[in-house]
Amino acid sequence: MRKWILLAALFSPLALADAISVASHSLLRLPNTTSVVHLQRLDVADSATLLLPASLVELTVDELHLGQDARIAVVPADNELRIEVGRAQLGAGSEIAAHGSPGTYEKPARPGRTLQLKVAALQAPQLSIDARGGAGAPGYAGLDGANGEAAGCTWGQASRGFNGDNGGDGHNGAPGGRVRLLLPAGYPAEQIKVRLEGGAPGAPGAAGKPGAGGASKGCWLYRTDAGAAGRAGQPGQPGLAGAAGELTVQRL
Repeated sequence: MRKWILLAALFSPLALADAISVASHSLLRLPNTTSVVHLQRLDVADSATLLLPASLVELTVDELHLGQDARIAVVPADNELRIEVGRAQLGAGSEIAAHGSPGTYEKPARPGRTLQLKVAALQAPQLSIDARGGAGAPGYAGLDGANGEAAGCTWGQASRGFNGDNGGDGHNGAPGGRVRLLLPAGYPAEQIKVRLEGGAPGAPGAAGKPGAGGASKGCWLYRTDAGAAGRAGQPGQPGLAGAAGELTVQRL
């Protein structure tokens, strides 16, 4: 009940709440009407996920705890997201996932989120952030050619099969995100893991198959020559991989 009261308080352009807890193996999404949130404590239990909406641009947390394999997932958006944490304790396998979304036939792939993360005090075996770009959508498959028209047994001429269409080109992957980290001076650099690879290229569309030539059917003694088969289409070209993102680390 307390959690729902806190979430109701978040439905404002600037929201302040004392604490939010996400139970183990569950998913909680902040309201998408919120642009700025300040939490005194945020606790995401083992294997749980807190989903931050695209409308959120600033999240301030006085005390953050991520359990083992816990995640803070960020919805792709064009605007920058700033996260500021006073004290953070991160469990093994925990992650901030700010990667882009894969492309579809209707929409292009989305890049990794532009993210600024500032942590004043950090205790974690590893700080893991995924800001990879989304993969490009595959190209359309070419349509198969239609079969030729059949002829009679002793008259007419069977028609040639139709050619298959060419496959469409794959779409380009999206670039990786731009991540800026402001971390304590004593936190080891080798424990920082940030993935910024560009999205994979979209696969080429398959070529359309050739249509079969027309042929006589049901003939006993005589049959006319069958028509030639059509030509297969050409496969499309693969898309291009997205560009790698950028990482800046500044010590406090």
